[in-house]
Order: sequence, then C-alpha cells, then structure tokens
Amino acid sequence: ATGVVGAAVVLAGIAVLGALLAPGVPMRDVIASMGRGARWVGEQARAYGDLPPPSQRHDPLHGIDEIDLTHADAPGFNGHDAELYDLESDANSFPPPAAAGMPDFADSASPAQIDDTLDDAVPAIEEEADGQPAMGSGKKREGGAWKLPALSLLKRGDAASTDRKLVDEAGKLLQAALHQHGVDAKLIGATIGPTVTRYELELAPGVKVNRVTGLNHDLAYAMASPDVRILAPIPGRSAIGVEVPNRQRQLVTLGDILSSSEAKAATHPLEVALGRDINGRSVMLNLAELPHVLIAGATGSGKSSCINSLVTSLLMRNTPDRVRLILVDPKRVELGAYNALPHLLTAVVTNPKRAANALDWAVREMDMRYELLAEVGVRDITGFNAAIDRGELPTVDAPDRTTGKGYERLPFIVVVVDELNDLMMVAARDVEASICRIAQMARAVGIHLVIATQRPSVDVITGVIKANVPSRLAFSVTSIADSRVVLDQAGAEKLIGLGDMLVVTASESRPRRVQGAWVDEGCVREVAAHWKRQAAGPWYVEGIADEAAGSGSSGARGSADDEDDELLAEAMDLVVRSGLGSTSMLQRKLRVGFARAGRLMDLLERRGIVGPSEGSKARSVLMTADELDEMEQRASE
Repeated sequence: ATGVVGAAVVLAGIAVLGALLAPGVPMRDVIASMGRGARWVGEQARAYGDLPPPSQRHDPLHGIDEIDLTHADAPGFNGHDAELYDLESDANSFPPPAAAGMPDFADSASPAQIDDTLDDAVPAIEEEADGQPAMGSGKKREGGAWKLPALSLLKRGDAASTDRKLVDEAGKLLQAALHQHGVDAKLIGATIGPTVTRYELELAPGVKVNRVTGLNHDLAYAMASPDVRILAPIPGRSAIGVEVPNRQRQLVTLGDILSSSEAKAATHPLEVALGRDINGRSVMLNLAELPHVLIAGATGSGKSSCINSLVTSLLMRNTPDRVRLILVDPKRVELGAYNALPHLLTAVVTNPKRAANALDWAVREMDMRYELLAEVGVRDITGFNAAIDRGELPTVDAPDRTTGKGYERLPFIVVVVDELNDLMMVAARDVEASICRIAQMARAVGIHLVIATQRPSVDVITGVIKANVPSRLAFSVTSIADSRVVLDQAGAEKLIGLGDMLVVTASESRPRRVQGAWVDEGCVREVAAHWKRQAAGPWYVEGIADEAAGSGSSGARGSADDEDDELLAEAMDLVVRSGLGSTSMLQRKLRVGFARAGRLMDLLERRGIVGPSEGSKARSVLMTADELDEMEQRASE
C-alpha cells in the first residue's frame, strides 16, 4: 500500500508540475488542479492504507498525552475548523472574521472570490516596484518612485511697477534727438521689458536705415543712458528699434519662469528655463534642439548664474533615470553644491586633466550607444526608449529567452563645462577633439554639451568648436571683437550685465535679447537636499574622470606611464617601418584613444624617433628600419 501511495504522490506531483510549466494556463486552473490532485491522493491513501477519515480519528499521537479540546477556543480556530476536527464551536469564544477585520475563508467562499483576492494582490506588488529602475546607474531607487521637488522651494520675484508716463516722456525725448540729427522718424510704440525698454520708430519715406545705426552714442547721450542698442530693422516689422536700459530693473527668478504657462506647456525632459524676453514672455530652451550651446561673457555678466539656473531647472523637472549630468568646475566654487546628487555620473570634476578624461568618456559612451541603436534597428534615443515602453524590446527584468539579452532605457546625458579656457590651457588638442566629436554626432544618442567661458578669444573658442556648436548665449563682453567671436556679429558689447544676454540658436540666427533667470544659492541647496534625501548615496559610474585603458588624456599617471611604456615599443615599430608619423595611424593600429596616441607620439619625439609636430601634417620619421633593428638587437643583448 505504501508503494502505491508513493507512486500516486509522485504522479500527482508530475501532473502539477506539468500544469505549472504549460504556457498560457491561468492561475485559477493551476490552483484547481492542485486541489483536485491533493484530494485524489488523500482518497487513495485512505483506500489502500485502510485509514479512517479525519472526522473519525480521535486517537492521541503516540507518546503524547491526550489533550481535551472540547471547544474551539484555541488560538487560530474558528467554526469551520471546529467542524473539521469534530470540536464544539463556541460562538462566544471568538468574533466572526468580519468583526475581527480578517478575511472570511469559510466554505461559502467561492473559487472566483479566491481568484479575485489573488488578482488584487499582484497589482499591489507591481505598483510598489513601478518607477524604481534608475537607468544607466546600475542601481534601483528604494522606497518607491522618485518625487520631483516642489516649486515652492524656489523664490519668486516681486511684480515690478512701471511708470508709463516716464516711458512716454523718454520716447518723446528720443524722437526729438533723432530730429536734431536730421532723421525724420515717428514714435509708434514702446515695449517695456524686465531690463530694457524698446522704442519703436517708423522712418519717413526716403530716410535710409543707415542714418540711424550710426547714432547710438548720440542717442545714449541724449537719453542719459550708459548705452543704447539699435535694431535696424526690428525682425519682421517695418520699424527701427532702440533699446534703452531701464532705470529700475525687474528681477527675473527661476521660480517665475518654471511657474509660467510656457514652462507648463514644455514637455521634453531637456527643456530648461532661460529667462524672460523683452515682451515679458518666459523663454524655455530645449537642449535637444540646440543641440549644444556655447555660453560666453565677461566676469560679472551673469554667465555662472545662467549655468546654475540651467542645472537647477533640469533637477526641478527630471528624475535621475531620465537625465544624468557630468559637471566640470575648474574654479571649484560654482557647482560644488551639486556634489553627491543621484543625477551625477561622477563627482564634480575640478581638475582640468580629469575633465579631459570625462569628455573622452562621453565620446566612448556615444560610440557604445550608436552600436546599441544599430543593433536594435532604431535611429535615435527617443525611438529606442519608445520601443522599450511599447514592449518591443526585451528588458533586463524580462530578458530574451534565447539570447538572455535585455535592454534598459537610456537617459539623456548633459555635460556642463563651466570654464573652457582652463581645459584648453592644459589639454587643448584632446579637449577640442572630444568636443568636436560629441558636437558632430552625439545628438541622436542623447548626449549634449553646455560649454561656458569668460575668455571668448579665438584660441579658446576655436573655429572648429564654433562650427560644431551653432547655438550661443552671449552675455556682456568687453569689446566688439569678442562679440564677433561669440555671435559672429556685434551686439554683445552693448549689453548691461547681470544676466542680460543675446540668444542665437541653430534655427534662429537673429539675436534675441533675454534677461536670464536668477536662482538663489539657498534654493539650489534645498533642491539638492531634496534629491539627496531620496537616494542612499551618489550613483557614480566608476572611471569617468580617470584614464581608461585604450582611452586618451592623462589622469592618474602611475599606471598610465607603465601602459605607455608597454605600447611604446609597438608604436615605435609601426612608425619606423611604415615611415608615417601619424597620430591617427597609431589610434587605428593600437586601438587607443586620440590622447593616448598623441602621448605616445610625444614620447617618440623625445627619443628622437620622429620630428616635432607640424600642425595637421604627419610628423617626419627620423629613424630607419635598419637603425631600429640594430637598437633592438643591442637592447636584447
């Protein structure tokens, strides 16, 4: 009998296992099959073992004294249990399940009700896990979905009152000054902005526009203003614009811009608050459309405040699984408040050499993302993330059954460089090469550059960088030459500082005047603290600012020198036997980064193998193959 019972148990187990493995079988059918199998095994065991049913067994267990349970008053028993074990149910001993706040699992419960209970439990588990994956970080958010900071953390500006009578009087004064210089013009309107007031003038028939453009100093003198800016004509209108600084400027804060209707209508993750234009409209800038931006201005012009507003705007609108940041701050004081944020891919980089390594990492990340997009057959990061959201690609949590491969959503990466000049002084060639590669190709894979400098000269903002970074934010500069370097035209030298800027984008070549948004340092700390409280610690990716194997630039020099020595002999052999002193050739043959290949070439120059650099030309090779063989032979002896 025991063998038959054992065989029945094994057979029932196989049947249950088959039911579990069968694809497309609902959970309620599996539970029902398990219940029927259990009852059948019990019946077979009692039939072959001559065992009485539970209701007829009252024998005490062997070796244990019989316990008198005459009432169902033991903990955990109810009326159903009393009937099963032939006990007398004492209704006064325990409250009914509903009264006790517990589910009633008596015989009256139907299988459908049990299935509904199970179905209700599963979504609860899924909702708890929703929002946890932190893309690109390798970690998961503990404790539920991320929560964005409240707008109440940001200060709001006071509404500025403008005396319209003073504006009208200044307009009449401007019109009179033009008449004194022989220009017949009529004042047709005035637009009061947060920083300047634009007076609109209509010229009389036959009056040339050039007669007005040369009067800026005379008009500034007549208006008792530090300077005026003349728009001839106003874009899209048959009128001349004369912009005169307001005697009392209006403070434009980041809280004002993010609370505006323009900000609420902005849905892209990379749309950031820039400021307010002369018409009083809030200006939102989409980094994905720029797709890279160059910020330039003299000291005190508001350049660093603009960078803080852009970064804080990203933090106010995005969780770490949507946008990641690399911040480069050679001055060490501008971006330190953002350290240890979960959005950061690495700690704020303050060493210019390590900053060059971080840019090189961004180039490698760009290449890997392009390989990923080509592998799955999509064109850009938006299509890739949409394919994952639609369930068209296997994920890490549900990988492909045959290959075991799964994909994660890709976050946008924004690289912010606060002072390009310091980087160009330390590693100009490496930095320029990395910036150009990112600027040319990284838009489709979601990597964007924000580069700032207070020295807008041609040796910092080179022609190659300008050609690949078409969008510019020009703050006040000291000369018209600097304005031409940044904007390719005059105008920035007329700005009055403290956030007053001219904006030129790839789609809008005519400069647009905007008063930049200001964010208080205390507000920045509160926003940073909000994110730090939600994360157990920073979510840094190792090796971003350090020199990686096969990459360029100089980081910690200890192990890098050893690796250079190992590659030097191979580089020497390649250069001498090919007769070509080319850095790009070393890149291809040795499979190293541009900076590492350049360092190897410098070492070859020190040893007299190649000549000095001749710009873009290949270096001359000073050693023959026979001389190299003799040198190697002496070294082996």
